[in-house]
Amino acid sequence: MKQTILKITENTPLTPSVFRMRLEGDTDDLRPGQFVNIKLEGLFLRRPISVCDYDDGRLTVIYKVVGHGTELMSRMGIGETLDVLTGLGNGYDLDVGCQRPLLVGGGVGVPPLYYLARELIARGRRVSVVLGFNTASEVFYEDEFKKLGASVTVTTADGSYGVRGFVTDALDENADYFYACGPEPMLKALHRATEIPGEMSFEERMGCGFGACMGCSCKTLTGNKRICREGPVLKKEELLW
Repeated sequence: MKQTILKITENTPLTPSVFRMRLEGDTDDLRPGQFVNIKLEGLFLRRPISVCDYDDGRLTVIYKVVGHGTELMSRMGIGETLDVLTGLGNGYDLDVGCQRPLLVGGGVGVPPLYYLARELIARGRRVSVVLGFNTASEVFYEDEFKKLGASVTVTTADGSYGVRGFVTDALDENADYFYACGPEPMLKALHRATEIPGEMSFEERMGCGFGACMGCSCKTLTGNKRICREGPVLKKEELLW
């Protein structure tokens, strides 16, 4: 974990409520699936945001405006700075030996899969991606995944774009491993729908973000684990569902 000051170089809306922020500065080397914790003026708790992309001090995060903190972020401009804790969480395992990984993201669970897809494709993996949203106006990053070379399927619950239904209606049957991030109901459905092994990244409200307060712990086969410390990525087989 490292505390650092990062400068905003972009803060652009991707949909009416989802923004992409790019930051530059001195950070830890970040891995796919890790997150950062952002301090905002006037607010006591930092805001945990997953890492969408990272390259040599250039960090991309994507966030949804859902409350006062993210609304403050959406109004920040280029050149402003943020106090950020970087290098948090355990991230995805890139060395599991799979050849045809399936990446499944729901809503704001999509962003961390972009960095993951980039790293897996660089290692010669044949990556397929399923992105799930409620409706067409919420869809983002489909083209960005395609530009990496991934096979991409988009689902919408109302059928207004792509495949009608949920991510479990569009899974790649040839996949030999999966990585996922999204709301817990989606992860539970994916757990039931898949026979292959995989990893799931959890979205959770956090207090400290680095394991001191125990506020984000969950039960697993090997005991309680903190989402911010031992997670946010947990193996499918250890989940008590």
